[in-house]
Amino acid sequence: MTTAISATTRKTQGTGASRRLRKANLVPGIVYGTGDATMIELDHNTVYFALKKEAFHASVLTLELDGKKESVLLRDFQMHPFRQQVQHIDFQRVDANKKIHMKVPLHFLNAETCPGVKTGGGIVSHVLNELDITCLPSNLPTAIEVDLISLDLGHSIHVADVKLPKGVEVAGHHHATDAVATIQVPRGHVEAAAAAAAEAPAAAAAAPAKK
Repeated sequence: MTTAISATTRKTQGTGASRRLRKANLVPGIVYGTGDATMIELDHNTVYFALKKEAFHASVLTLELDGKKESVLLRDFQMHPFRQQVQHIDFQRVDANKKIHMKVPLHFLNAETCPGVKTGGGIVSHVLNELDITCLPSNLPTAIEVDLISLDLGHSIHVADVKLPKGVEVAGHHHATDAVATIQVPRGHVEAAAAAAAEAPAAAAAAPAKK
């Protein structure tokens, strides 16, 4: 299901104009990409709550601008340093025939039931929480699942092991051998084992020799 958000063309620009918009509970923004950039304004509360949804950050959105619909991606937004206020938002127009570059969140499955956690007593360490990908807009996933079902203690799952949806390729700085998640021994267990190993020789030396 495509997320839709409404906006109107912004007729005034500049710091003062943006300040007046925010006081009126509106968010100044811009739509760029194919064609001319368009200055827009949106309802603040609608934008604020939309930004709380993960899919809004990694989906092709339908922007209804002055009654006309166009496909866009969220590219950037700025929040007030301490208020719960969206200061500005940027969208990029989407060409259905051109590949896009996006960061997509990773959803980890079977973290509690994999051998390294269930029987090994380890904990899952997420090395990556999102993946840079390229794909056509129609193939853009809102998230990518990473199944940890067979992961043992001390082992990792790598970028090359992640099953990508159809038409999706890894992009950016990622390498096939980069770790995505690993099962680590809890720090307390490591320290306890080290302490026990250090005490063993001392205990052996203090024990009375057998006659």
